[in-house]
Amino acid sequence: MKEKIQTFEELTKYTNYSFIEKLNRDPDEKNNSDNKFPREVFSGHYVNVKPTALKEPIYISHSKIFFEELSFDETLIKSEDFTKMFSGDISNLPEQIRDTGWATGYALSIYGTEYYAQCPFQTGNGYGDGRAISVLEAVLNGKRWEFQLKGAGRTPYCRGADGRAVLRSSVREFLAQEHMYKLRIPTSRSLTLFTSKKEQVSRPWFRDNSYSKDPELMIEEDVAITTRVAPSFIRVGQLELFGRRARKDEHPDALKELEMLVLHLIDREYSEIINQELSLKEKVLLLAKNYQDRLTSLVANWIRVGYCQGNFNSDNCAAGGFTLDYGPFGFIDMFDPNYQPWTGGGMHFSFFNQPQAAQKNFKSFCSALKPLLKSTPDSLKQLESIENDFANIMQSKIEKMWASKLGLDKFDFEIFNELINLLMENPIDYTIFFRELSNIPEDINGISKSFYDNSFEKENIKSAWNKWLKNWKEKLDEDLKTVSINMKQTNPKYTLREWHLVTAYQNAENGNYDLIQELQEIMTNPYDEQTKEIEEKYYRKKPTDFFGIAGISHVSCSS
Repeated sequence: MKEKIQTFEELTKYTNYSFIEKLNRDPDEKNNSDNKFPREVFSGHYVNVKPTALKEPIYISHSKIFFEELSFDETLIKSEDFTKMFSGDISNLPEQIRDTGWATGYALSIYGTEYYAQCPFQTGNGYGDGRAISVLEAVLNGKRWEFQLKGAGRTPYCRGADGRAVLRSSVREFLAQEHMYKLRIPTSRSLTLFTSKKEQVSRPWFRDNSYSKDPELMIEEDVAITTRVAPSFIRVGQLELFGRRARKDEHPDALKELEMLVLHLIDREYSEIINQELSLKEKVLLLAKNYQDRLTSLVANWIRVGYCQGNFNSDNCAAGGFTLDYGPFGFIDMFDPNYQPWTGGGMHFSFFNQPQAAQKNFKSFCSALKPLLKSTPDSLKQLESIENDFANIMQSKIEKMWASKLGLDKFDFEIFNELINLLMENPIDYTIFFRELSNIPEDINGISKSFYDNSFEKENIKSAWNKWLKNWKEKLDEDLKTVSINMKQTNPKYTLREWHLVTAYQNAENGNYDLIQELQEIMTNPYDEQTKEIEEKYYRKKPTDFFGIAGISHVSCSS
C-alpha cells in the first residue's frame, strides 16, 4: 500500500472477513431476535450481533502512530462514516462493510482450574464476549487486522450486564495499549476512543480517599467505546471452550470445530512459521512450541517494565502471544514482588507470580489441543513434553531479561539475589531505580532518587548498597558508555502509572481531554529523555498521600 487511505470508501476496498467466512456461525442465532440477551450458545465459533451505537458520540483521541502504520490519513478521523463505525453504528455504511458484527464464546480457567459457575447456566455455554464486538477485518500493508469495539453493547454472552465500558476504563486501555507497543511488548493496539454524554451506567466504585479493598458505592459514569485492533482476538479460553466440547463429545461437530479454530489460529497468527503443507499433528505441535516461546517472552518482558496483568485468567490470555484485556492492570511503583493491582486477583496473579500464572495458562492451552492428537499417542507424548518444558524455558527467559536489565552479558545469580534482597529491604521505586542504575552510578547517591525515604543516608544501608554497586560494576563490560546506552533501551524512563491515569480520566469526565493527549505523547516515547518540565512531572515517585488509596493503589474489576 503506497498511498495513504484518505476516505472511508477507500478503506472499504481492503475488507476481508476471514473469521466469519471460514468458521461456523451459531446455528441458533436466527431464532434469537437480536442476540442481545443472555442465552446458551451450544456450537459455532461466533454469533452475529449488531453493536449498540453511542448516542451523539464525542471524539476524544486516536493513535497517530497506529494510523501511520495502517496508512490511514489523519483526515479519516473527520469522516462521518469512520466516526459512525468506531462509535458503534455500522448501519447504512458502504456495502463492503457488514451491517452486523460478531461476538465469540470462550471458557474460563483460573490458574489452571476449569470453572463453569461464572456462566449463568452452569454449563460454560454462556461465557464469552459480553461487551466486545468485532466489526471489521481488513488486510492493510500486507497484514491482517481485526477491529473490535469494546463497550459496544450486549451480546448473548453479556450474563445480564449492560454491555458497556465506562470512560474511566476505556481511557486506561486506550493509553496502555500504545504505551506497551512502544515499550516493545506485543500487545493489542488502540485505534480510537469515543464517549457520549447521553448515556451513563452504574458501576461499583470507592469513596474518595478510601482505603477499602472492596467497592463501597454505586456511581454513574459516562460510557465509551475504544477500538482495539489485533491480528486476531482468539484467546486461550476460546480454544479451551472447543477443546472441552470435543473432549466431552458435546455435539457431532465438536472435534471438527476445534480443528477449524486451531487451523484458523495458525493461519492468522503463525502462518509465517508453520507451513500449511504439514499434517495436522505436525501443525499442532509446532503451534504449541511457538506459543510457548511467545508466552514466555511476553511475561519476561512484563516483569522487565514493571507491568502486572492483575487478572491473568485463560480468557485474558491471547493465543497469539500478546498482551490482551487491560482490565485491572498496573505498573508497579514501589518494588514489591507481591504487587497486585486488582483487589480480587489474589497472590497467584501478583507481579513475580506471573510466570507461574503463564504456565497454568499454557497447560490449559495444551489441554485444549489434546483431543486433536488422541489418535496418535506419540504426538500426545510430544505435546506433554513441550508442556512440561515450560518452566525451564520461562526461567531461561527470566534470567536473560534480568541480565539485560543489569547490563550483564549473562545472568549472575549472586548479583541478582543480593539486589532483590536490597530492593525488598528498602522502599525503592522500581522504574526509577533501574533507570538511574543505567547511568552506572559511582555510589548510592546515584540511585538516591529512587528511594521513597532518606534511608540511603544511613551508614549501614549506604555500605550495603555501595558494596553491591562495586560488585556489580566489576561484572560489566569495560565499555561503560555502551553498557549504559543498552540499559537505557531496556529500562524505560516513563511508565503509565495509575496516579497519572486517574487525573486523565477525571478530567475527561469533565470534557477536558488535554491530559489524555499529553500522556499519549509522553508514554509513546518511554525510553527517551524528554523536557525538564516533563521529567519533573512524570519521572518522579508516587506521592506519599496516594499509597493505599482505593482507585489509585488498587482497583476493582469494574469497567
